This record gives sequence, C-alpha cells and structure tokens, in this order.
Amino acid sequence: MLFNDRIMDRENVVDIEDRGYQFGDGIYEVIGVYDGKPLMLDEHMERLERSAKEIKLNMGLIDDLKTKLEELVSANNLEEGIIYMQVSRGAAARWHEFPKADTPTVTVAYTRAENRTNNVEDQGATAVLTEDIRWLRCDIKTLNLLPNVMAKQEAVEHGAIEAILHRGEIVTEASASNVFIVKDGTLYTHPADNYILNGITRRKIIQLCEALNLKVNEQTYTVDELLDADEVFISATKLDVVPILKVDDHTIGNGEPGEITKQIVQEFRSLY
Repeated sequence: MLFNDRIMDRENVVDIEDRGYQFGDGIYEVIGVYDGKPLMLDEHMERLERSAKEIKLNMGLIDDLKTKLEELVSANNLEEGIIYMQVSRGAAARWHEFPKADTPTVTVAYTRAENRTNNVEDQGATAVLTEDIRWLRCDIKTLNLLPNVMAKQEAVEHGAIEAILHRGEIVTEASASNVFIVKDGTLYTHPADNYILNGITRRKIIQLCEALNLKVNEQTYTVDELLDADEVFISATKLDVVPILKVDDHTIGNGEPGEITKQIVQEFRSLY
C-alpha cells in the first residue's frame, strides 16, 4: 500500500482522529488498471485536484502522487484491477472546523486484483429506482458515501446491479455510476453540474460518441423518459459500460442490449 510517500506492507496506519475516519473529510479516486497500466490516470488526477480545491484541501504535487501510484501498481505486480486512493485533511483533535494549516494531509492508496469473470457488458443487467437523497455537491468525489451505500444495498437486495437515482422526476445518476439513455438514435445524460459526479468513463464515452458520429445531449430527463428509452446503460471505472435491460419491473426497449450500447462497449474495450 501507499501511505503518504512510502510504499509499505498493508497494516493499520490511520489515526483514530483522522478526519477522513471521523468526518468523511477527504476525497478519493478509483482508477482501473488494465494490462498493468492505470487507465486515464491523468484524468483521474485532474479530478482529484479539482475535488481538493472544492473542499479547500491543500495537496502536494499531483505529478509526484501519479508517479507513486504507478510505482504501487508495479510493486504489486498488478495486471488487472483497481487502485483505490484517498486523501484526508489529516489527524487532529475532533472539532468540526478545519485543523491548523500546518496539519499534514494523509494519503492512502492500495491496489486490488479484479479479473471480471462474467460478461455483464454483453448480457446486460437490471436496476432499481430510488430517490436521490444525497447532498447538493455530488460533483465533488468526497468520502461521504452513506446515501450511495444505502442505495446500492437496495439494488443488491432486489438482485440488481445498480440503483438509478432521481430527484423528484429528474434522473440524476446511479449509486456508483453515471446513466445514459438512448432515444431515436440520440444519447442523453444528465449535465455535469453539482447534481452528479462527472465520471471519467462518462467523459470518455462522450468523446467516443463524437468519433462515432453519435449525438449526445447533456440535458436532464425524467423517470418516464428513462423507462420509455430505447436503450439504457450505466458507466463507471472498471464497470466500464453495462446495458440495463430492466428497471424495477419495467423492460427497457426489447429487453436486449441495444445496438448503440453494444457499439460503445466495443469502442471502450479498444482503449485497453
């Protein structure tokens, strides 16, 4: 694992008064690793830096952290899996206000081998709908994930892969992924504002669609429009692109992965 600037054996190194542990006062990233290489590492580091700025967390040089993460992958001989990393505001006496400016941040990262054994990208999966009860800065990738955890558990209890979230009638994203719908050959996804996390995979899909001459509208859509879509798919790091064939008890389209979704799955696979 990586602890601050040291690669070391995994052990209990986080202080009981670490603000990430007590307040969720920190940020994180999950980075996919394919063939021994972190995918879109620069994009993940840019988003980490943005998240840090939004919560007024002072970080060191991103280039140094990027190098350490690459060393961590190499040290663990990781061929396929993920890097998980987080940065907290550090360890200090438990008061809600920020600690003194000279309190050092705490960076922790580890790798996990993750070889996908199913072909959910090809076969598709199901999802459930649930109300989006998260805070209003979902664009920041913070450690405060309890609402996401509750939503994901609801999906699991219903045998689904994801919980698609909505605020009133407007679909936002899912508990741990972004959501796209396809209607009459055009893709729609919620705009990258404060209501969603601008996923790295989401951003790459939009770029791929431009190359494929597929139109993408970043605009809001309703639950009814989701259920009436020709195709629905979700996207996230290491999950990549997964067709959604059924939401609650409502079949999407003809109940099979759609042609546009399959095209995007193949294009994304060409990245690694």
